[in-house]
Amino acid sequence: MSKDKKEKKKYALVTGGSRGIGKAICIQLAKDSDYHILINYRSNKDSALETLQEIESIGSTGELLQFNVADETDVKATLDTWHKNNEDALIEVIINNAGVIKDNLFMWMSQADWQDVINTSLNGFFNVTNHLIQKLLVNRYGRIINIVSLSGLKGTPGQTNYSAAKGAVIAATKALSQEIAKRNITVNAVAPGFIKTDMTDSLDEKELKKMIPANRFGEAEEVAHVVSFLASNKASYITGEVININGGIYS
Repeated sequence: MSKDKKEKKKYALVTGGSRGIGKAICIQLAKDSDYHILINYRSNKDSALETLQEIESIGSTGELLQFNVADETDVKATLDTWHKNNEDALIEVIINNAGVIKDNLFMWMSQADWQDVINTSLNGFFNVTNHLIQKLLVNRYGRIINIVSLSGLKGTPGQTNYSAAKGAVIAATKALSQEIAKRNITVNAVAPGFIKTDMTDSLDEKELKKMIPANRFGEAEEVAHVVSFLASNKASYITGEVININGGIYS
């Protein structure tokens, strides 16, 4: 059995890996490890291809994997097909990064905007992780890292849906970590604050940074470095944790 494990090619899956924090994570993992990077995207193939090109430019390998994390049928069909075509492959690292924001005051929030955010962040975590976890348990090794948010820890006005989704993933992280720690599988969450990405382009950075002790927005690469560490052997005794990356705004 140990011989079979050595022959298996090791993979890291990053959901929502085409842009922003997800892209930075893909690139950092490629730099720091020998994992073949699976770049998941829902619709923006051009951005996903740019991520792949950057990975290949540093001498690493990757491939695109298109599916909508919120669609359980799509997740299962795509991953099952991929596994059939890659029988000797093992997805050893799962980074649940995909998410959407549909901000509004709660009294004006539509059912659709509530559901879309919950389906992507919370149900997306379940759909991907639940489908892959049996292979991790059999392998007796794995890393599950959930990208959550400052909003999931302290709550953010205008983001009741997003805060609810990310808060639920934080609770799930703590529960799941206790279930599978004996199998040498760690489950952790990383909670970014204000990070410079296309999701924060519309925010007033000059005004908001006044409430951040570090007096600036963070960079996606600063999040990616922490994720890459948690995905490594060096983080074997860290599980069930939520690591804040927010310049001191909340901890």
